[in-house]
Amino acid sequence: MNTPMNTPTINNLEELKRILEAALLAADAPLSLREMKRMFEQELSEDMLRRALDELKSDWDNKATELVQVAEGWRFQTRPEMQAYLARMRNEKPPRYSRAVLETLAIIAYRQPVTRGDVEDIRGVSVNAQIVKTLEERGWIETVGHRDVPGRPALLATTPRFLSDLGLRSLQELPPLEELGNLLAPDTAVTPEELEEVREELAAEEVTDSEAESAGAEDPAAEENTPAAASGS
Repeated sequence: MNTPMNTPTINNLEELKRILEAALLAADAPLSLREMKRMFEQELSEDMLRRALDELKSDWDNKATELVQVAEGWRFQTRPEMQAYLARMRNEKPPRYSRAVLETLAIIAYRQPVTRGDVEDIRGVSVNAQIVKTLEERGWIETVGHRDVPGRPALLATTPRFLSDLGLRSLQELPPLEELGNLLAPDTAVTPEELEEVREELAAEEVTDSEAESAGAEDPAAEENTPAAASGS
């Protein structure tokens, strides 16, 4: 069993920045503040770590690589304007997602948590189990609970990985729906027109929900017939 090496005491912010820079450059995934704190024997406050990260971020301001904070933590990444050049170095093409996959992901992202039945109600067609499996294997969605109705269908929501892949810190930073496909896969198979259809369907569903809530306020018995209560798959 390997014993962790003793780490020297950090005496100043510059020294801490150098260590964090090395760790972030070596990491293959974003690092959270908790993971960074584990590198040191001494107790470092989150405030001190944030100060070091903010300064490190400024140090890289004029370089082709930037330090950013995403949902899963902090990471170094190449700036967007470099992507066109770097893409020419890759032999593999970026993944292409079908219209059905992106429509399903969009509905989950903007209406979460939802069941497969909710997605089917909005899309107007059945959702193939393989679509959900594809999104789960990509690490973009997960089951976060079950709706308390007969059959207890799974409630689906997006993951921190999904936000990190978009370069976002929280759901509040989600872009307009029509930008989602290009952010996830520049070579996506879905068209802006198709995403616009999803946007219109989501907007129509919101109107339906609003009307149902108004009706429920006037007639308490109507609550049992709202789409949320009726969805069971």
